[in-house]
Amino acid sequence: MNVTVIGSAGAESVEERALRDLYLEHGPALYAYVLRMLGGDTHRAEDVVQETLLRCWNKQNLVDGEGMAVRPWMFRVARNLVVDGHRTRMARPLEIGGATWLTELGAEVDDIERMLSSMVVRDALEALTPAHREVIRVTYFADRTTQQAADALGVPQGTVKSRVYYALRCLRTALEERGVR
Repeated sequence: MNVTVIGSAGAESVEERALRDLYLEHGPALYAYVLRMLGGDTHRAEDVVQETLLRCWNKQNLVDGEGMAVRPWMFRVARNLVVDGHRTRMARPLEIGGATWLTELGAEVDDIERMLSSMVVRDALEALTPAHREVIRVTYFADRTTQQAADALGVPQGTVKSRVYYALRCLRTALEERGVR
């Protein structure tokens, strides 16, 4: 991991060098701890680690002193930042992801489109002769083979094939008249 921190190698002040050393010593463990708490969200984990180090910088708790253990303090600050972030998200209304609202909107449009399409198809089917309408119902809507449809209608299989062919041609024409392509 190639990271540039505030206290880089060319740092002028002792505090900047101390912050760099603090990050190098505790950063990987702190990052792994926060990453586990956040369920693998690397971007949020990096933000929490950065905020923890910033708070450490502001508090001037950069060096382990007598009676001051920096590592447990940093882990507690990181934990509190994760908990606060979770509470903040729970207090706000649920955020909608970029694609979620679009798919939900698309689902509503699809339902409406499907309903309108079925109305147009039903109207076009009404324009067919009763024999053509019946053969479409028995074959396509009942999901039967031509032999099964022939048995159900009591006509030869060739007649079913012929009626289906002409029924579909008439149905296509009726749909084109209604603006369906």
